[in-house]
Amino acid sequence: MTLGALFRTKAVDRLTQEAGDNLHGLKRTLTGLDLTMLGIGAVIGTGIFASIGTATAGNADRPGAGPAIILSFILTAVACIFCALCYAEFAAMIPVAGSAYTYAYATLGEMVAWIIGWDLIIEYAVGNIAVAISWSGYFNDVLAYFGHPIPAWLRTDLRTALHTPEIRDAAPHLFGMPIIFNLPAVAIMALVTWVLVIGVKESARVNNVIVGLKLLILALFIWVGWSAVHLENFKPFFPGGFAGVQAGAAIIFFSFIGFDAVSTAAEETRNPKRDIPIGIIGSLLICTVVYVAVAAVLVGVIPWTELGIADPLAKALTFIHADRAAAVLSFGAVIAMTAVLLVFQLGQPRIFFSMSRDGLLPKLFAKVHPRYRTPHVTTIWTGLFVAFFAAFASLDEIIELTNIGTLFAFVLVCAGIMILRHTDPRRPRPFKTPWIPLLPVWLLVLWFVPRMVFQVQDWGSRFEYVVVSAIALTGTTFSLISLSSRLRGRTLPEMVQTEFALAGIACCVWLMRGLPTITWWRFVGWLALGLVIYTLYGYRHSRLVDRVVSLPKSLNLIAPAAFTAAFVAWAALPDHPTLRLALPIAILLALSCYAFHVTQRRAA
Repeated sequence: MTLGALFRTKAVDRLTQEAGDNLHGLKRTLTGLDLTMLGIGAVIGTGIFASIGTATAGNADRPGAGPAIILSFILTAVACIFCALCYAEFAAMIPVAGSAYTYAYATLGEMVAWIIGWDLIIEYAVGNIAVAISWSGYFNDVLAYFGHPIPAWLRTDLRTALHTPEIRDAAPHLFGMPIIFNLPAVAIMALVTWVLVIGVKESARVNNVIVGLKLLILALFIWVGWSAVHLENFKPFFPGGFAGVQAGAAIIFFSFIGFDAVSTAAEETRNPKRDIPIGIIGSLLICTVVYVAVAAVLVGVIPWTELGIADPLAKALTFIHADRAAAVLSFGAVIAMTAVLLVFQLGQPRIFFSMSRDGLLPKLFAKVHPRYRTPHVTTIWTGLFVAFFAAFASLDEIIELTNIGTLFAFVLVCAGIMILRHTDPRRPRPFKTPWIPLLPVWLLVLWFVPRMVFQVQDWGSRFEYVVVSAIALTGTTFSLISLSSRLRGRTLPEMVQTEFALAGIACCVWLMRGLPTITWWRFVGWLALGLVIYTLYGYRHSRLVDRVVSLPKSLNLIAPAAFTAAFVAWAALPDHPTLRLALPIAILLALSCYAFHVTQRRAA
């Protein structure tokens, strides 16, 4: 078995050449302003309108940040800036559709690229399910303000409705089964999909209008609430200590998801080497300023202990008797969700497009509309996927899965920058992640973190502290080498100038540790399923091989049997949540190894 075949890379020159192919390429229409507005449209959405409340107030399982939520926003923004700089360097150097998938293909190898492409489905498609569900709730709030709420059986997820007798009984029945689904979520996904099929430039124009209105809505909240701020509400500033700040940062990380979606439109940008960095970093900085201002007004208007609700901004305005402004804010939340849906739905089909163009998915996914020059097939399929699950799924588990998938993608992008700096240091880089020695930061981490390894009881926290300590030790080494080279007048090695990428990895690990264990198991299960698809199809059809290897006949029997066994194992162990996921994962991984082994033998 030749494991090296799994890590074959695609040359950067080949990637950019294929992007310029008129037959398979996309239409370049977007400017730096369009990309900045796309980034703002993706970032400002569910997080600032919903998760800021629970991050501030906390719950029984985690402490609240309280007024220190302002610091949580700043710390999370710093972590995202590290990752954003890495995205900007990649996007300017490899201006091709596909985002982290394309970057991994050029640096980490084909299998890792497939894994990250499969993982990005969690960020974009699965994340959009959560946004569509939230959009439905805010849309109903607007209708309720005018006295026309949507019936509960047409806006509630299936699990909640079946456990709520009044909703279940009020729903119409067909053959004895209640008809329950989230109609507004399905409707908005149909509309967004139609807009994206028409054309990305038209989509960008719609997004620019939405972003402008959304910023005006948040400015209204700041303006109305500013006069009602009471300094007493900021005391105590750290009610949950640093643990509350960390927990708050882990939750409001959802508020920053989206800036990386700008890089998926690189192939449709007029001057990607200049405009992609502007779009990514510009949108992130603007959103951070807006978030800090909103958070400061929010905790100054209303006691932080009363913010553990789904619509904290609207409640804050109601608290100061600004009811009309609260209604306008709810309408603004609907606009914000629409912008997020638009940008995320723009990103996912283009990742499928890139994977299909590389042969890892069927050619159908690489089809471009002859008139609109958009990947209409993948856009429609993604819309159907999101609409179906948004009609029935619940919100909580989807948000956790979205978070871990996004953080994992960020880790791989940061690692990719370090690898490419080492393997291809002479490649022209129109934008480079800046080099600033972080030696004081690394030394501070090494002073406090290693001793904590022996103070915690659970192995998850120990593993986190060991990884962060190892990263800090590597960063310290890089700083010392670079400073020594600078003092001696020598050229700095490219590898040691990647301390920002190291910091991005450390920050992502710190945030990922805050997620529940069951979320980790679900994430590994999703990756195991993707690995099976890669070994059964993508590995054999990759454009990096000379010929397509036919599927061995033994797999025609073994593959269905393995999927059946995995499903039976999952269904038969409802009382053992860890084993219920671990056993199917082991079966899928074994199938992947066997498929790769027999395919390698046939290719030889």
